[in-house]
Amino acid sequence: MPGIDECLLEAMRLPGARGAALVDWTSGLALGSVGESPGGDPEASAAEAAELARLAAEHRAFAPGGDSDEAELPVEDLILSNRDSYHVLRFVWTSFDSSVFLHLWLGREEGNLALARIRLGELAGRLVLG
Repeated sequence: MPGIDECLLEAMRLPGARGAALVDWTSGLALGSVGESPGGDPEASAAEAAELARLAAEHRAFAPGGDSDEAELPVEDLILSNRDSYHVLRFVWTSFDSSVFLHLWLGREEGNLALARIRLGELAGRLVLG
């Protein structure tokens, strides 16, 4: 079971990966990061991505319909695309408060969005925190 550093290094092996971070969406702090950061500032990137993650996680408009298990995360992942890149935010379930997510920044031409989403899900499932 990989820790934070191993998880982020594995994410960077994905085709087109520019940078990866593990972020706490309640505080906006990066618990770890590797590679480049969008905008060049890893702390600012973590805080900005945390705002987006917090919006999706806390608002009922994005929750699954019907009866859902409170222990499950309301959102699995978010995908944001722009002209030259993709941002994939994958929420990580933890036994304490599940307030962290993996943020992968992919180059659009080199990256494979479907593969990245699958691999981030696998990484999130194996990640050991604490």
